Amino acid sequence: MKTDSDIKKNVLEELEWQPNIDETQIGVVVENGTVMLTGVLDNYQKKVAAEKAIKRVKGVKALAGDIQVKYGTKYQKTDLEISKAIVKAFEWNTAVPENKISIEVRDGWVNLSGEVNFAFQKDAAKRVAENIIGVKWINNVITIKKSLQPFDIKEKIAKAFIRSADIDANAISVDNTDGLVKLNGTVHSIAEKKAAENAAYLAPGVHIVINELNVIGY
Repeated sequence: MKTDSDIKKNVLEELEWQPNIDETQIGVVVENGTVMLTGVLDNYQKKVAAEKAIKRVKGVKALAGDIQVKYGTKYQKTDLEISKAIVKAFEWNTAVPENKISIEVRDGWVNLSGEVNFAFQKDAAKRVAENIIGVKWINNVITIKKSLQPFDIKEKIAKAFIRSADIDANAISVDNTDGLVKLNGTVHSIAEKKAAENAAYLAPGVHIVINELNVIGY
């Protein structure tokens, strides 16, 4: 089992490995496997990239991020400019049903709402918005329509886990009630935990995933 000191060393090395991140701008504290981040970055994409990189590090059980995003004068955008840019980006992305999603921007904080047919559409909307200059934070409250019967959803998720090279399907149990899916069991990293959650969300009819998987590390 890795010590907090080992995990911090690996986290800093992973941040240093990222070409678009200056690791000296990010403070890292590790306590009982939980990584706490502080600092200020100049765009939202770097914040997302840093958090994703840390979730891949073995031994990290949880992530508490307090990284702030502050754009330089050259890249500051008004809320109207951000809204228009997101709308245009949605129009160009075939995975996003832009006519079903509402966008609200206040001081760079983006709120996405509405109802879509599939979870991948909800995730795609968030990923597209993350790439817009001026965005400081995203609240994705888009809901997903119900469809398949409970057994069909559970079976489809189980098969998705088996297909995935990143998920130990034998260590995860799936329960479903009217599209509300609960995941229980163990995984070896936050990345594996997130991969399981993403796979569950991809099943048609799933609108909420309660991820109670425990990260046990190595």
